[in-house]
Amino acid sequence: MWNTSTTTQKDKITSIAIGCFDGVHLGHKKLISHLDDFGVLLIIDKFKGKKLCDNEQKVFLANKNLIELDFESIKNLDGREFLQILKKEFINLEKIVVGYDFSFGKNRAFKAVDIEKLSGIKTIIVDEFSIDKIGVHSSKIKEFLEQGDIKNANLFLGRTYSIKGKVIKGQGLGKKELFATLNLKCDEYFLPKNGVYATFAKYKNKSYKSVSFIGIRSTDESFAIESHIIENFDEKVKTDDAIELFFVDFLRQNQRFDDLKLLKEQIAKDIEKAKKLLG
Repeated sequence: MWNTSTTTQKDKITSIAIGCFDGVHLGHKKLISHLDDFGVLLIIDKFKGKKLCDNEQKVFLANKNLIELDFESIKNLDGREFLQILKKEFINLEKIVVGYDFSFGKNRAFKAVDIEKLSGIKTIIVDEFSIDKIGVHSSKIKEFLEQGDIKNANLFLGRTYSIKGKVIKGQGLGKKELFATLNLKCDEYFLPKNGVYATFAKYKNKSYKSVSFIGIRSTDESFAIESHIIENFDEKVKTDDAIELFFVDFLRQNQRFDDLKLLKEQIAKDIEKAKKLLG
């Protein structure tokens, strides 16, 4: 039922913020701000699709440890039973923090306002956080990403959106005929719309300006995530090495090129544009 990634003993925990915290966006940060020094994130994640961040990123972005609670093990519990489990697990729990739309118990029958009434534990219910009258939610951020609207996605996140991937073997064509690229396999993250982006590529804790491509390659009709480093880069990258791509801005839609010379000319233009955007 429980999966903990914290060294904090459960009997030391005095406050918890409950949610999925996908992306740890600005709305989530409002919840997190109400936690005390012995507070943790209680992750109840029933979502099985592509995510905006992994658990390692959640810990880093929230600056809090997290504990996961398996949704399948609690989905049929009555709301009172769920709260009793929390009180049993966290014997010194003094405060619960949830969002205004939080619901719990079988068939989501209980709402945020029921927590304190049923448990006796002080509960803080955080109102919806909005930017320009638009509610900040993971679903809205994904909508921006689907549109290639990186600036608004980053605005709502309060950070530069990033995905993590492992280096895979590419065609070898870029290094010979075009521009050398790092080819990535990235299965668990929500990807921005197909296109070309100004990005930073982080490798071994150092970030490099880059141009990144997501989509179907003209050269072999295969889906690819590729990134070309546009500054000095003399690292010997190996297959399965980890790369994190940070998306700064959308450069252009993907185009089909049947002539490698024309493709190389376009990539050169992309590089120049990215250099100006990345500073």
